[in-house]
Amino acid sequence: MTSITEADIQGQLARLTELRAAIGQAIVGQGEVVEQLLIGLLAGGHCLLEGVPGLGKTLLVRSLGEALKLDFRRVQFTPDLMPSDILGTELLEEDHGTGHRSFRFQKGPVFTNLLLADELNRTPPKTQAALLEAMQEKTVSYAGVTHRLPAPFFVLATQNPLEQAGTYPLPEAQLDRFLLHIRVDYPTEQEEQDILAQTTGAKANAVPAVMHGDEVLALQAWVRQVHFSDDLLRWVTRMVRASRPGDGAPDDIRKYVKWGAGPRAGQSLILTAKARALLHGRLAATREDIIALAAPVMRHRLLLSFAAEAEGRSADDVVAALLRAVPLN
Repeated sequence: MTSITEADIQGQLARLTELRAAIGQAIVGQGEVVEQLLIGLLAGGHCLLEGVPGLGKTLLVRSLGEALKLDFRRVQFTPDLMPSDILGTELLEEDHGTGHRSFRFQKGPVFTNLLLADELNRTPPKTQAALLEAMQEKTVSYAGVTHRLPAPFFVLATQNPLEQAGTYPLPEAQLDRFLLHIRVDYPTEQEEQDILAQTTGAKANAVPAVMHGDEVLALQAWVRQVHFSDDLLRWVTRMVRASRPGDGAPDDIRKYVKWGAGPRAGQSLILTAKARALLHGRLAATREDIIALAAPVMRHRLLLSFAAEAEGRSADDVVAALLRAVPLN
């Protein structure tokens, strides 16, 4: 693989700027959310978006799919959704000329580039688990045959943090498959005013397609080449290990964390830091990249204790304490 140069970076940065502008034609504000989505895309991982209804999570994902010239599918997860509704099923077909019958695999909506799993926590664990192999291996096994998913393959799942009645919380093993847990907050007053003006007037323009799937795959390969220093590597290792309660762990971790992050957290933090560096036009990751992504990478990988719940401590509070307790030097 050829090395990337500053000229290459500047050329692709111009395309990424066009991509942001295209998404901005449908989405007002939410700059940090859009950036984290693009980081997840460049790092080749899946993202879990969490926010109350009406904040444009579905519209954001749909706009990203349109701007990327990628095949896009949306699945509304409900309590009666079955695994075959996602993965596909076998159909019995008959050749009317010969009378011969055979089974043919009918691919489900997971066979796409960008899958929106809307309200993933509304469906039972059996159906949630149907996505595990697809997310981790990028394959689907059915009736003893393994089917490869198209590349790139990107799952964006949404969940509502408020309504817990009739929901099935995602197990830790599945949460760990998401590269980033992105929080979608309320817009600012000016952004909300712009949203009201934009969505109650004439129909908005269609989101232009500005980037092909091959370009996305090339950028994902470039992310792996971004430099990550040994000092940063040691820092990430110490920080992930310090998130596990036990001897030598910071006081806040021992008190507020029941189960810490695994090695996949360190892998995710490094890859997303590299992706953020590339997105900002740099060929080397920095301390600021890691700090910016520590919360979305680790907040869903920490199992908090009863003491944390009783004292109103969130996973983000614990991550902030972790960054203070484990300095770079």
